Amino acid sequence: MIVVQAEERNMYDQHFVSAVLRERHNITTIRKTLTEVDQEGEILPDGTLSVDGEAISVIYFRAGYTPDDYPSESEWRARLLMEQSSAVKCPSISYHLVGTKKIQQELAKPGVLERFLDNKDDIAKLRKCFAGLWSLDDSNIVRKAIERPELFVMKPQREGGGNNIYGDDVRETLLKLQKADSQEDAAYILMQRIFPSISATVLLRNGCWHKDHAISELGIFGTYLRNKNKVIMNEQSGYLMRTKVSSSDEGGVAAGFAVLDSVYLT
Repeated sequence: MIVVQAEERNMYDQHFVSAVLRERHNITTIRKTLTEVDQEGEILPDGTLSVDGEAISVIYFRAGYTPDDYPSESEWRARLLMEQSSAVKCPSISYHLVGTKKIQQELAKPGVLERFLDNKDDIAKLRKCFAGLWSLDDSNIVRKAIERPELFVMKPQREGGGNNIYGDDVRETLLKLQKADSQEDAAYILMQRIFPSISATVLLRNGCWHKDHAISELGIFGTYLRNKNKVIMNEQSGYLMRTKVSSSDEGGVAAGFAVLDSVYLT
């Protein structure tokens, strides 16, 4: 079952996955919104999730990543129902939360990686990849970000492009949060801004190409499967390269800020 948004505009790669599963593996897929899962779903006595009379073995979330996906209690009930079932979740709620900026910030704290890794060389290599990550509870970092906002990015606990805060907007948002004296600042973290190398490139969008100066971001796909505490699979399984014009702060492909690219090593 693919969990989708009610008005899904990013559907074509989803249909491609369904077609491959059907043609290569004879696996049937259904598409349901969170509201439909709440209305049509139930857990059978043996733990199986049944939706509209269909037994579900795997749940693939293409919705449920933003607050807008949970406008009422119906959507939350659907998420809880799926998590309580024996169906394999992609991702499970724990794996979903691990991807939040707050967890990244916690992993960057001294002594935390040592809880998960034993090899000191591996820990050092990982730490070398980390940018600075701070909570807004750190008054010294907040002061520095107000003084030099161009060196920082404010990030909410959100997926996809269009949500980060840059430049003078960082200063204005921090001052606004300080004045409000609310708990809203817990929704953000501050991150050291990265300044990657810029190169000349050709970009194609909507059938039109143009030359520009661009920067690229490489993401590595992983395949991870576990049953409770037993890890069954944990492997590297490909990459995604996104390229955007260097003047753009945001970088989401579906959000319209970047294009898909490939690696050319020299």
